[in-house]
Amino acid sequence: MKARIKWLENVAFVAESESGHAMVMDGAPEGGGRNLGPRPMETLLMAAGGCTAYDVVFILKKSRAPVTDCVLQIEAERANEDPKVFTKIHFHFIVTGKGLKPQQVERAVHLSAEKYCSASIMLGKTAQVSHDFELIEG
Repeated sequence: MKARIKWLENVAFVAESESGHAMVMDGAPEGGGRNLGPRPMETLLMAAGGCTAYDVVFILKKSRAPVTDCVLQIEAERANEDPKVFTKIHFHFIVTGKGLKPQQVERAVHLSAEKYCSASIMLGKTAQVSHDFELIEG
C-alpha cells in the first residue's frame, strides 16, 4: 500500500491514496491552519471507525442479518504529553434492522474488534479500546 502527502500551504496537506482518492488535512487556526479539512489525528480516528464499521456491516450482511443502517459514534482521549497518542477509544454502534438479533450484532462487533479491523487493533496497542452497541428496530 502506498500514499502520497503533498504540502499545500501553512499546515495544510493533500493526501492521495494509491487507489486514486484524495483528501485535504489541515490544522486549527490557532496552530497555523485554515481549517480546510480534518486534523491528521481526526483522520486516523475516522479511518479506524470506517474500518470497524465496514467489518460489522460486511459480517452482518454475509450472515444474512436484516441490517438496514449502521452509525458509529466514537469518543477518544489522547495523552497530554507528546506524543499525544490515543489512550482511550470507545466505539458505539447504532445498528438498525427488522428483526435483528443482539447476538448477531455482538458477534459482528466482537469479530471486528478481535480479528478483522487492523486499524482499531493497531490503535489498541496504545489505547484502551471498548465497544458497545444498540439496536433500533426498523
